[in-house]
Amino acid sequence: MTAVMIQGCTSWAGKSLLTTALCRWYARQGLKVAPFKAQNMSNNARVVDGGEIGVAQWLQARAAGVEPEVRMNPVLLKPEAGTSQVVRLGRVDEELSRRPWRDRSEALWPTVEAALAELLDEYDLVVVEGAGSPAEINLAANDIVNMRVAERAAAPVLLAVDIDRGGAFAHLYGTWALLPPEHRQRIRGFVLNRFRGDASLLPPGPQQLQDLTGVPTVGVVPMVRHDLPDEDGAALRAPARGGLPPVAIVRYPAASNLDEFALLEQVADVRWVTAPWHLDGAATVLLPGSKHVSSDLEWLRSTGLFAAVRTAAGRPGVRVLGVCGGLQLLGRRLEDPHGVDGAGEGLGLLPLTTTFEPEKLVRRRSLTLPSLDGPWAGLSGLAVDGYEIRQGRTVLDGDGSQPLVVSAGNVAGWYLHGLFEGPVVLEALFGARPSRTLDDTFELLADVVDEHVDTAVLRSLAGLS
Repeated sequence: MTAVMIQGCTSWAGKSLLTTALCRWYARQGLKVAPFKAQNMSNNARVVDGGEIGVAQWLQARAAGVEPEVRMNPVLLKPEAGTSQVVRLGRVDEELSRRPWRDRSEALWPTVEAALAELLDEYDLVVVEGAGSPAEINLAANDIVNMRVAERAAAPVLLAVDIDRGGAFAHLYGTWALLPPEHRQRIRGFVLNRFRGDASLLPPGPQQLQDLTGVPTVGVVPMVRHDLPDEDGAALRAPARGGLPPVAIVRYPAASNLDEFALLEQVADVRWVTAPWHLDGAATVLLPGSKHVSSDLEWLRSTGLFAAVRTAAGRPGVRVLGVCGGLQLLGRRLEDPHGVDGAGEGLGLLPLTTTFEPEKLVRRRSLTLPSLDGPWAGLSGLAVDGYEIRQGRTVLDGDGSQPLVVSAGNVAGWYLHGLFEGPVVLEALFGARPSRTLDDTFELLADVVDEHVDTAVLRSLAGLS
């Protein structure tokens, strides 16, 4: 019954990456490790047995070498207009989704507590990730993800800060100072994350901070170039590279599951598109998933991208591809008899009609891609694995069939997420396979821990001799 927790002074302090690194590092020590985040907020989710979880915990489980499961992220909040959809233990909870935010926490805490207790009982070590900051004093009464979890798990806490943003020592001290004494004593070390300066300029800061708080700085982690998706799944980590095929991914406001395109950045010049002129020169235009297809359809119209995508589809040598919600957008019509998402006229590039249904379809799928022609011919007959997260049911106009994959000339769409993580799909579409795998990245992150964090402290926190 051992746990170690990573908290942050702010959002985007690098908690998810550090947790992933520690999952692999502790697994290297011979421990059976599970990740845990009580409540995550993201429209990037993965399908596991039992439903869906945030992509960060899916990656952390992979880093730990264990099967991802819903208990590792018992509460997932998927942002919607003015509120969020509550996914509890992998499934949408409609009743809680209708409640005001502050009324949800006590109803969700038993689920969080039970999932955590089970993981603590079944694994040698649970590496726990917090959310936001433990010093958000306006939210402390509703906490089910930071210090309340640390107390339930009896977990020592490492507090991380993004030093690249500046003000790191003030962030660390201020966070520590705002916590009540019983929570301060849980903090066993500070981690300066994303450091890329001159290390000789850090003293006397760490020692002065320790004098003020009694907490040592146990790690100075550099800015790491890696291939994992960011939490929102759409942030380029390097300048555009010449010689690679240009791919424009339209990033509408409710775009979802953008993490699945991380490996694509190794074989293509990926551009995240929010304006019509961003499509200029693109050889492939990609419409990703969407949490709110009808609102993203209106956004396409208001920005001029609706017309720009249609124009791009008419250019010789340009491919247009939609994934899940993107497939629905490429169709002729969205129908919403149950008031789930909203109706509207689609791009009209594929002969499809989508009807939104109240029940969400969440499942993993393996299939052999059908025979395709034109620029998609290289995909024909490929065996692929993916997953579906959707509420729309799409039929082919004319025969009423419900295809998972459909193409018409240079326009295609498919319902399965995750195909861009298959090397054979990337090679068929872009002529190259990624040179680095997820496991390569996990090993890199564990190496960074070995070099830049006090591993004696890590061993002690986990009860290792």
